[in-house]
Amino acid sequence: MQTITLEEAQNHLAEIIDRLTPGEEVVLTRGDKPVARIVAGPVEKPHPVPGRGKGMLTILSEDDDHLKDFAEYMP
Repeated sequence: MQTITLEEAQNHLAEIIDRLTPGEEVVLTRGDKPVARIVAGPVEKPHPVPGRGKGMLTILSEDDDHLKDFAEYMP
């Protein structure tokens, strides 16, 4: 846990936040007393977006030559 003064935090807030790792915290002090905490949030997992791959796949329904490879699996 890192401790910095409120004045230093005001001058370098963006850099302080950028350096934090998930779950890490910084305590802000005024004088010698803690007055606030900055806690980095967890990294969120990316969520799939429906339709993102639209147009990337072409299905040829009239391709009977390749269906022969799957004849044993078809009813």
